[in-house]
Amino acid sequence: MESNSSFAERTSIRTDLAVEARQFLTQQGYAVPGVTVEEDESEYAKVSWVKITSPEGFQAMGKPPGNYITIESQYLRQASRVVQEEIGKILARELEKLANLSADATVLVIGLGNWHATPDALGPRVIDELMVTRHVAQYAPEELSEGLRIVCALAPGVLGLTGIETGEIVKGIVQNVKPDLIIAIDSLAARSVDRVCTTIQLADNGINPGSGVGNKRLGITKETMGVPVIAIGVPTVVHASNIAYDVIETLLGQMKGDIDLGIMGRLGEADKRQMIRAVLGSEIGDLHVTPKEIDSLILNLSRVVAGALNVALHPAVKPEDMYRYLQ
Repeated sequence: MESNSSFAERTSIRTDLAVEARQFLTQQGYAVPGVTVEEDESEYAKVSWVKITSPEGFQAMGKPPGNYITIESQYLRQASRVVQEEIGKILARELEKLANLSADATVLVIGLGNWHATPDALGPRVIDELMVTRHVAQYAPEELSEGLRIVCALAPGVLGLTGIETGEIVKGIVQNVKPDLIIAIDSLAARSVDRVCTTIQLADNGINPGSGVGNKRLGITKETMGVPVIAIGVPTVVHASNIAYDVIETLLGQMKGDIDLGIMGRLGEADKRQMIRAVLGSEIGDLHVTPKEIDSLILNLSRVVAGALNVALHPAVKPEDMYRYLQ
């Protein structure tokens, strides 16, 4: 899971989503220089384009310069084939524009995460569903090969399972396969419960595996791999302290005007969060929470992401057929 630690250290907020970081800073009255935002809304989804263009934007957001595209839809929690196909088409469209691949490009898709831990298993599950072609590209009929790119994929596991840094594994593969693009898929952490399994984020500046839960690992970025990296992430967990803060804020809001809130009513956000950390302690304070139906949510989301990848990477796969090519 990815993380933006500098933002978390500065605000006591843990989120991997650029749109949440920007929203929080705006609500708190912080200026966000060097950051542009565009939004569009359709029947089933809201799409936000956050672009960080300067070092000042990085300092404010805690994220490196680049493009962050967020697709939000509460309908993603429903097992609706119509909605999933619509979100998949949007994701494929945005990914295709972000990747800007040539017809003969080779793409390496990396499914990050621990397949034994369901909230962290999105990446490996996408790899299970993805259509890979590198091993059969030379045997494909001529009329079909023109619409297929060379795609290979791997779910390298996590350090605790392999004893090898994920970045080291990916770097070794890159040196041999020599892809034109890496697409890394990972589970993320959100600030708001409402965004868990309802949001998909794309970023064109790579990812840091494992850091969303406090682990610092070798990043998978253009600087470390020598190849452009696009990250696709879905928040599957929320930090316990964020939930506790939201509960306190809701209760205070409901009681305001009815009773004297005393010192609680005068505390700022930073003080409230410091109090929450003190009450929760080091054990509970590092707890991450996920929905009880996470198994079915991960299954549905992995099919949406894999279907969108098939459409974006292979011109021969039409949007209306995205589910037909799942493994």
